[in-house]
Amino acid sequence: MAEKRDCYEILGVSKRATKDEIKSAYRKLAKKFHPDNKESGDETKFKEVQMAYDILYDDQKRSTYDQFGYAAFEQPGGGGNPGGANPFGGGFGGEGFDFGDIFNSFFGGGSRRQANPTAPRRGNDVVMRVKVDFMDAVLGRDITIPMNIDETCSACHGSGARTPHDVKTCPTCNGRGYVRMQRRSLFGTMESEEACPNCGGSGKIITDKCPSCSGKGYNRKKKDVTVHILAGINEGQQIRVNGLGERGANGGPNGDLYVEVVIKPHPNFTRDGNDIHINVPLDFVDAVLGTDIDVPAVYGEVTLNIPAGTQPGQILRMKGQGIKDLRSGKPGNQYVHLIVKVPTSLSKEQKNILESFRAASNPKDSFFTKFKKTFKI
Repeated sequence: MAEKRDCYEILGVSKRATKDEIKSAYRKLAKKFHPDNKESGDETKFKEVQMAYDILYDDQKRSTYDQFGYAAFEQPGGGGNPGGANPFGGGFGGEGFDFGDIFNSFFGGGSRRQANPTAPRRGNDVVMRVKVDFMDAVLGRDITIPMNIDETCSACHGSGARTPHDVKTCPTCNGRGYVRMQRRSLFGTMESEEACPNCGGSGKIITDKCPSCSGKGYNRKKKDVTVHILAGINEGQQIRVNGLGERGANGGPNGDLYVEVVIKPHPNFTRDGNDIHINVPLDFVDAVLGTDIDVPAVYGEVTLNIPAGTQPGQILRMKGQGIKDLRSGKPGNQYVHLIVKVPTSLSKEQKNILESFRAASNPKDSFFTKFKKTFKI
């Protein structure tokens, strides 16, 4: 399969483009590539433009796309994208899609056809927040989420009827799903369209209900859902799982589940983007003389050289020892904040050694003496 072009590139807008700029760019390209345009019509490019618009004009989808790219909509276990179907749940290029509706809604061309109330409708998306351990977000893992899911009845395939012959056209609305109502008011007779009270807007009635779902067309089931936490995912980023949102109407597909990641704090590591910060205690002798120490890092211990004369609070960088970027795989850095520790009790031998050190030192070179010289008395 050919690699998809970047959505911003397709519409010819910058990554900071406003919704008005996105809509304007879409209008121009959709008009240019619309299949009804005999001069420049191109159905393939029109679908590509529509896909990019569906992603970038929706704030949630755009945020997800900016974080993960197309990979966010192709999660393992998320249903994939079989047969080139729309992976963004937008409703273009699939069954029941009418290019004319899109064209007319943006560019005129007569009154727009009223949406069919009996047509299958996709369910709403759902956002769920899940707490994960710090290291699970760094290394990635599968987690299990218990959920209650409305699944289309396998016996009636969502129709709610025992057999296809038990679904009849509603005699009240003649299958339209709505009826015209007239009401008298101070301003005269008001006419409006309302959902048919007999069929509830479906346009159909069931003479013999499906015994498996009692005519609902779906069954609620408890299900353990496995979600793959991507290695390197950050706080607030979302993972899309196909078909686990709210149920659709009239046999339409379910919406999608967006799992928003909340990361538990680590007792030692602090994350800043893909960089890691850690406080490391250091004996004062090692700070003075220098040494090599094995420092914990997110992917295992790494040897760090402590230069002689290291000062309290000094920060040393361990290049490439941070978290690998979710998209590029390039690692950040780890920053080691050195906390120099001074002992509160010494052995006699240690005291004698330090006394010898003090005796061998020139008092004029002491830090305190240099400090006092900065004051004029």
